[in-house]
Amino acid sequence: MLSSPQLLLNSVLLQIIVASVRPGRGGIYVARWFEEIARRHGAFEVEFVDLAEVALPLLDEAAHPRLQKYTMDHTKAWSAIVSRADAFAFVTPEYDFSTPASLTNAIQYLVSEWAYKPACFVSYGGMAAGTRGVQMTKLLASAVRMMPIPETVAIQFYDQYLDREAGTFEPGERPAKAAAAMLDELLRWAGALKGLRE
Repeated sequence: MLSSPQLLLNSVLLQIIVASVRPGRGGIYVARWFEEIARRHGAFEVEFVDLAEVALPLLDEAAHPRLQKYTMDHTKAWSAIVSRADAFAFVTPEYDFSTPASLTNAIQYLVSEWAYKPACFVSYGGMAAGTRGVQMTKLLASAVRMMPIPETVAIQFYDQYLDREAGTFEPGERPAKAAAAMLDELLRWAGALKGLRE
């Protein structure tokens, strides 16, 4: 989808956040597939954020995150990354019917940096396609005043679309259409919430 010139002038910084940090993870391929769709959409400035590269330790700040009295360099760096975003797309599996620990930890490091920004989800897995983990993550997101939008992309049995040797992920037309529709909705929410942040 090509956006209007007005939308491009007021571009929205979308961070695509890869939740899984496990060796051999498939999520990095799913995220790159979604990144292409987001860039083609045209209304977003896209930033790719890989939690494996961010490499946050288990939360190690003494003060509550709402106070923003950060003492660790990794927290200050993470705060700067999240602060500059206008919207988030979390690419995530589910672990034991829940949110990956890496994503829980990343969210709980901060509070105000997430606030009044919309979030969408691209999930992947087997039969459940990561959807139970997304539901749990939406609770976490809401607690720090993110706005998880209803639209999601959930890809069942994602391995069948993944060619690790070629480094490609091609789930077909239906997920791509769902992703584009989700981005349309995310853009609406980003515009609506901008005033609250200002």
